[in-house]
Amino acid sequence: MTNRFTLFPGGKSKVLTLSYDDGNIADRRLVDIFNRHGLRAAFHLNSAYLDKDNKVTRAELPSLYAGHEISCHSCTHPSLHQVSNEEMIRELLDDRRTLEDIAGAPIRGLSYPNGRFDDRVVEVVRLCGFAYARTTIATAAFGLPADPLRWATTGHHKHDILAKGRQFLEMPSGREASLFYVWGHSYEFDRENNWQLIEDFAAQMGNNNDLWYATNIDIIDYLAAVRRIISSVDGSMLSNPSAISVWVAHNGAPVEIPAGKTVKLDR
Repeated sequence: MTNRFTLFPGGKSKVLTLSYDDGNIADRRLVDIFNRHGLRAAFHLNSAYLDKDNKVTRAELPSLYAGHEISCHSCTHPSLHQVSNEEMIRELLDDRRTLEDIAGAPIRGLSYPNGRFDDRVVEVVRLCGFAYARTTIATAAFGLPADPLRWATTGHHKHDILAKGRQFLEMPSGREASLFYVWGHSYEFDRENNWQLIEDFAAQMGNNNDLWYATNIDIIDYLAAVRRIISSVDGSMLSNPSAISVWVAHNGAPVEIPAGKTVKLDR
């Protein structure tokens, strides 16, 4: 009898990701904090408001968010459950098209404006080609996304993230994969005068060899690759048809399955 479960790149069992909305100019300070500590995040932007008061500019996007993920948040930030399908499609695809032109790469992530969605919204989001959509639902847990188009987070940064960070770090490594997901708005640190909170969190969680630091889409793509693993009937061989290496734990030990390769497992 074998026991096999998912690990992250490098055989790590823990991943930290962050997600910040609206493209406020306070993103500049937040990105600097993340970069100093090796954290990675998705930044969800409303393309209609770029270059406006207190918003980041189109010109700075590629350099500002280098190493992070540029993601969609609709063009003008309507609550999507309150608009028609036609308007929703325009909001989503126009935002995506504009951001792709600026970023020079496909954009496949979304966070729901105002956190509002329903089954109809989710179906339109799926048809518009998004790989994930982040909600504002907080689980206070460290689980992987059960439904990427209804992706719940561990919590907002105001939800005692230093205590949650300690809990996450103290969890034994090498067990089944766990995800710590923090979201918020960078302008909230200005409004609440609590930049020290995110400084302390980044120092607490950053530059730790036991953690994988990933953007939202990194996690979605990696988990998709893991799901594509092909097992032999007896479970002794695993093939990876994906273009990236994936890792699993087999009988308590990390095993890498390189891209396009088959690995024979020890009994």
